[in-house]
Amino acid sequence: MNALHLDQLRTLVAVVDLGSFDAAAAHLHVTQSAVSQRIRALEDSAGRILVRRDRPVTATDSGETVLRTARQMLHLEESLSREFDGAGTPTEHVVLAVACNSDSLATWFLDAMAEVHSSGQVVFDLRREDESLSSQLLRRGEVMAAVTSESRAVQGCRSLPLGSMRYLACASPGFVARHLRDGSPTTALGRAPIVDFDRTDAHQNHHYRQLARREPTGPRHFVPSSHDHVRAIAAGLGWGLVPERLATPWLVSGELTEVSPDRPLDVPLFWQHWRLQSPDLDALTAAVLETARSELQA
Repeated sequence: MNALHLDQLRTLVAVVDLGSFDAAAAHLHVTQSAVSQRIRALEDSAGRILVRRDRPVTATDSGETVLRTARQMLHLEESLSREFDGAGTPTEHVVLAVACNSDSLATWFLDAMAEVHSSGQVVFDLRREDESLSSQLLRRGEVMAAVTSESRAVQGCRSLPLGSMRYLACASPGFVARHLRDGSPTTALGRAPIVDFDRTDAHQNHHYRQLARREPTGPRHFVPSSHDHVRAIAAGLGWGLVPERLATPWLVSGELTEVSPDRPLDVPLFWQHWRLQSPDLDALTAAVLETARSELQA
């Protein structure tokens, strides 16, 4: 591959992020023809097609590889520019694109973000994604770091253990009285209504398999918000797994009760980030590790 040019890489990122050549041209303040020429020149240099010219525009497998490198080089350019310019102007910021699951975001991850933001001119491009899927964003080059349940490092990344997020199986007292009083509690739980976060949420299935070695068969609600997921369970819609930190005040107030006492579900989490010398990414990594150490199970 020939030498990479930052204007071409910047254009590739804009085209993929914004989904069209027109939108990229407007964002970069150039003509659509200039965008097309830059992408063609980059593809000629790579010797392969980098983007699918559909709506929206998406990166090919080769394009994802170049895209990951492009984001890394542009991040280094931002960091270097800020270091040379000193304090800079209020509009000069380094963007950190990261992925995090909803439950971590609702319980501890924002504390780490706030610590980094308060110490410098950093802004976050946060992608909310299930911990079982967030590593895919790293592979596609869409983020530079992610909270994930995948321990094996993505190519070009480091993987660091964070600890485990503890979940408690909970339901409202009224729900327990209606659905779990008759017969075997385990059998009744498998037939009772369930509140899932979304269709990728496997926590309820995993917990019940630990109890009964089979899948639950109850009807399912889907509530894709960590706080509203807890509220739906407290309202009696079904039972579900709730992060311990979110469940505790509801358990103390009596609005929730544990349906499987002493059987928590611990989900190991990892912090994967680019192998890149970046002061801002290093600072975020340090803050994430420190916060996770105090908030997650060892």
